[in-house]
Amino acid sequence: MRILITGANGQLGREVARQGIQHDLVLAGRDKLDITNTSQVSSFMREVKPDAVIHCAAYTNVDGAESDEDGAFRVNVVGAQNVAAGCLETGGRMVYVSTDYVFDGEKRDVYREFDAVNPQTVYGRTKWQGEEMVRRILGRHYIVRTAWLYGEGNNFVRTMLRLARQQDTLRIVHDQIGTPTSTVELAKAIFQLLESDSYGTYHATCQGQCSWYDFACEIFRQTGKQVKIVPVATGEFPRPAKRPAYSVLDNYMLRMTVGDPMREWQTALKEYIK
Repeated sequence: MRILITGANGQLGREVARQGIQHDLVLAGRDKLDITNTSQVSSFMREVKPDAVIHCAAYTNVDGAESDEDGAFRVNVVGAQNVAAGCLETGGRMVYVSTDYVFDGEKRDVYREFDAVNPQTVYGRTKWQGEEMVRRILGRHYIVRTAWLYGEGNNFVRTMLRLARQQDTLRIVHDQIGTPTSTVELAKAIFQLLESDSYGTYHATCQGQCSWYDFACEIFRQTGKQVKIVPVATGEFPRPAKRPAYSVLDNYMLRMTVGDPMREWQTALKEYIK
C-alpha cells in the first residue's frame, strides 16, 4: 500500500513511519508539503497518488491557538479540506487524527464516538471543524480521536523527567482526568483500521484513566526517581485555553468493528520508558 504521511516529523508521524516500514511510504513534513496551500496539495497528491493518507499534521499549540485562531483554522480546517479533496481526486482513503478537546469535559463519564461535541477552545473547535470537513468531502475516511499523546519528541513524560533533575518538588494538576496514550499504541490502531473498510469515527486511547498527578507519580515510580509531587488544582495554573476536566475516551467503535489493540496506559508507558 502506498501511504502518504503528513506531519511526518511529529511524534505520531515518526511512529507511524516506523510501524509502516513494510508499506511504500511517502513522508511529508512541513518543509516538503504546505497543507494549507490548496494548489500545492492538489499537485502533490496527483504526483504521489497514495492509496491512503495518514494525516498527522495539525496545529497543536493549544494555548497559542487562542490568540492565533486564523492560523489554527488554516492548518486544522483548510489543511484537512485540501488533503480530503486530494484523496477524493486520486481515489485514496484518509485517516484524520483528532482530539478529546472536541468535548467540553463536563460529562464525568467516558465519551463514546457519538456523544455530542462541545469544544471550549480554538484548538478543539478547529479540530472538530476539520473532522466535519473530512466527513463532507470524503466517504472513505477514518476519523481517529486520541488524547494525552506522547512519543518521540517533547511531551509530558520527558518534561517530568527533565524537571525532576532540576527541582526537588513538583506541583502537578490532580483535577484533570484523561488517558495517557503512547504513539506506539495509536499507530497500531491506525494500521488496523487501514486494513479494513470500516470507515467512520473512532476513539483510540490506551486503557484506563488517571490525573496528570497520577501520571507523574507513575512515571517516577517506573523510573525510580525520588521527587516530591504535590497535587494542585487547575486554577493554580491559569492558562489561555481551558482544559477538559474529564476527557476519558471509550474505544467503543474499535471494539465493535476491527477490535481494540490498545493496552493499559501503565503498560504502554513502561515500554516507552525502556
